[in-house]
Amino acid sequence: MDNKAENEIINSFLEQPLIARLATADRNGQPHVVPVWYLWDGESIWISSYETTNKVRDIKENPAISVVIDVTGDAGMTRAVVFEGKAELVREPRDFLREQFTRIYQRYLGKEGVLGADPQVWIKDPQNLLICLTPEKTMTWNW
Repeated sequence: MDNKAENEIINSFLEQPLIARLATADRNGQPHVVPVWYLWDGESIWISSYETTNKVRDIKENPAISVVIDVTGDAGMTRAVVFEGKAELVREPRDFLREQFTRIYQRYLGKEGVLGADPQVWIKDPQNLLICLTPEKTMTWNW
């Protein structure tokens, strides 16, 4: 399979509202892995988070992160994409953040669900920020 065809398959896979796992490490090297909602734009993966979370505290001290998105299908075959690189914490512009939060939450909650009270509070909360990873390394398997 050529790179263009593989990229199209991977992008299609990443468009699904799957759960990603974000791995960070604190200043002592202790790993921290959490499930997260995400948005893939073809170049970067975007994850919403609050300023007070462990993952954000870890990224402030050590921006190196990994993100894995995988599914196990028939006969136990797993397909996965792993991204590695240095995360950026994005706090502004607020209009851009609200747009990205809405896109992320709508992927998982639907057009009506994102209008609910909780997602609307999250979208407007000034403590909510974006973790952006433009991967330096991408690994895939079983494509």
